[in-house]
Amino acid sequence: MPFVRIDALEAGPDRLDALGRAVHDALVETIGIPADDRFQVLSGHGGGGSTLRYDDYLGVRRDSDIVYVAITMRSGRTPDQKRALYRRIAELAHAYAGTEPRNVFVTVTENESIDWSLGDGVAQYAREPRRSEGPL
Repeated sequence: MPFVRIDALEAGPDRLDALGRAVHDALVETIGIPADDRFQVLSGHGGGGSTLRYDDYLGVRRDSDIVYVAITMRSGRTPDQKRALYRRIAELAHAYAGTEPRNVFVTVTENESIDWSLGDGVAQYAREPRRSEGPL
């Protein structure tokens, strides 16, 4: 159950939709999330007054086509799965939205099952604590 936030400069609805599809398809392909497990916040930022900043850290030449992808998901994926995910997001962002792979910045934050409520105020992934059979 990944939760994805995508922030991009100069991105209108079509580009944001393409980036959202790229990330979702990569999650389905590389880590096997269900196809209907899509929870995303997509935000475009105007260049002039934007709050997005970037530099050329680690020798990667980013420009105003920068896209930040923040994924929160339950822990348990291997380093190889994460590498495949990053690579596939960059490939699909290029294919779907024309975003150069060098401009795709991805972070993954992991948490545990109890850290999720998917609605109704219920922790759907967390086991209920055992209740004692007798009176307290």
